[in-house]
Amino acid sequence: MRLTNYTDYSLRVLIYLAMKPEGELSNIKEIAEAYNISKNHLMKVTYELGKMNVIETIRGRNGGIRLAHSPEQINVGEIVRKTEEDFHIVECFDADHNHCVISPVCGLKHVLNKALQAYLAVLDEYTLADLVKNQHSLLTYFSLGENK
Repeated sequence: MRLTNYTDYSLRVLIYLAMKPEGELSNIKEIAEAYNISKNHLMKVTYELGKMNVIETIRGRNGGIRLAHSPEQINVGEIVRKTEEDFHIVECFDADHNHCVISPVCGLKHVLNKALQAYLAVLDEYTLADLVKNQHSLLTYFSLGENK
């Protein structure tokens, strides 16, 4: 299984925001610099996370972004499902583009589907809070809070 960069960046943004003191605003530039990734990519990611009501976006001179819910309320599996375009790990998972001749009798698609469901079930067991339990270690990589 492989996640798109879009999902990876979405999770990174959420991890970053979860590391901030509750209610404190961040901005795209700050997050892009922390991860050394494109601001343009993060603009798209944060726009979509805002539409999903996972983050709040505050406009204006002193604006920024922050989590819309506590990290304990943000489920990793749900975020992955909402940010991935599809889970077509093989051609036969996409009925509109499936040209595999053995698809009607193939056992592989059932095995892969079971693996996909198990993968998502594991992600469903975790919240954003679980991803930042090692906050002290994470802070050594970010310039947040007391480590500024």
